[in-house]
Amino acid sequence: MKKIFLTIACAIAMQGLVLADGNAFTPLDFNDTSYGTPSTAASTTSTAANSAKTSTAANSSLDGDAVGNGNIQNAILQLDNAQVDIRNDLLNCKTKYADVDAQYKLIKTERQALKKQVSAIEKRIKEIDKAKEKIRKNML
Repeated sequence: MKKIFLTIACAIAMQGLVLADGNAFTPLDFNDTSYGTPSTAASTTSTAANSAKTSTAANSSLDGDAVGNGNIQNAILQLDNAQVDIRNDLLNCKTKYADVDAQYKLIKTERQALKKQVSAIEKRIKEIDKAKEKIRKNML
């Protein structure tokens, strides 16, 4: 019974592999005609047409480049100006940060010094309270 079940399972698995479509392995821009052997007459006409297309495209791109070139240069100049403005803002922020940081460090050191001073005064007060208690005990 197990052998029959395993045989049927293997047959079903192999059937799936045999019937699998090869679409997963074909590229998206697959063209059957690009792999055929072209005839000589078709190749000469296609080469002439391709050269005409490239010369027309070159002429139109030169005209477009001449017009778009100035626009691109203006855009680059605007971006450069914006970058300079942003760098100036960054410099201003850094100087403000340095000032605030210096103030923070100064206040932090003053706070630590005052904390030590307060703890020293509280310690002296406790010592005086202890001394008063000792004196009171000795008086009784």
